Amino acid sequence: MFINAFALVIFVPAGTNIKKTMFDTVSNPEFLREGSAISDFMRPDRVVIGCESLKAEKIMRELYRPLYLLETPIVSTTIESAEIIKYASNSFLATKIAFINQVADLCEVVGGNVQDVAKAMGLDKRIGSKFLHAGPGFGGSCFPKDVKAFISTANKFNVNFSIVDSVNLSNQRRPEEIISKIVKHFDNDVKDRVFSILGLSFKPNTDDVRESTSIIIAESLSKKGAIINAYDPQGMKNAKIILPNINYSSSIEESCVDADAIIIATEWNEFRALDFKTLKRKMKNYIIFDLRNIYNKDELNNLEFVYHGIGKST
Repeated sequence: MFINAFALVIFVPAGTNIKKTMFDTVSNPEFLREGSAISDFMRPDRVVIGCESLKAEKIMRELYRPLYLLETPIVSTTIESAEIIKYASNSFLATKIAFINQVADLCEVVGGNVQDVAKAMGLDKRIGSKFLHAGPGFGGSCFPKDVKAFISTANKFNVNFSIVDSVNLSNQRRPEEIISKIVKHFDNDVKDRVFSILGLSFKPNTDDVRESTSIIIAESLSKKGAIINAYDPQGMKNAKIILPNINYSSSIEESCVDADAIIIATEWNEFRALDFKTLKRKMKNYIIFDLRNIYNKDELNNLEFVYHGIGKST
């Protein structure tokens, strides 16, 4: 039914009389985040068990008994429901990201601040604050794949999935919209402009660059004739395989040499305390595109930087 699954192959001696009652099929979806998988496994929000028999449910509950003692909710359901829970959860979180990104676009036009909007929204317990952070769109190995798989399954059974379809399309367009804003600042000509791109992994604390919006932005600007100096604490080795024709720097300072602009693309902790006074001495022009809204516009303006955030008036 769904794509996101694994196969368990069991070899039995030839001639063994295998009975259907000897086996059970169980769907036990994982909800682990890259960079914090062990913590998520030890302290999950819930455990989902999709099974077809009481015997299988009993075995699975015994496996998770240590978590049950910690009062972790265990949801037992059908295999079909368990699979849908996995994809519906990730698709809903992706929807929150796509939604707040579009709200950010409106904030930029009318003079609002998307961080204030998101904070007030998140205080509503029905909404919650998580995944309401505007940026260049979601990437990685889970959200893009799961959203597409969910849509594919709905199409297979002729179910209208217009909302999730829109989330997918909106996220695919998001990096290009960011690129257009960057290029527009330079009067639609970035040829020979030098950009320091800080962050290549799709999120901090991982070297995973799959479906990374940072990679998309770097590649697009490079194709437009820009010179890209990129730095990432962990992701450069993998990025070089996908994008070999840009410059990879050994430090933040090196990436900023003769730069026309800094693009903060991933919210690594070491990018949260940049020494802008030192970086200014290395840069050609003082422009920053803060795609993760890490910094305060007024503080950067006081340091003579032109600051572009997400969902904030310039």
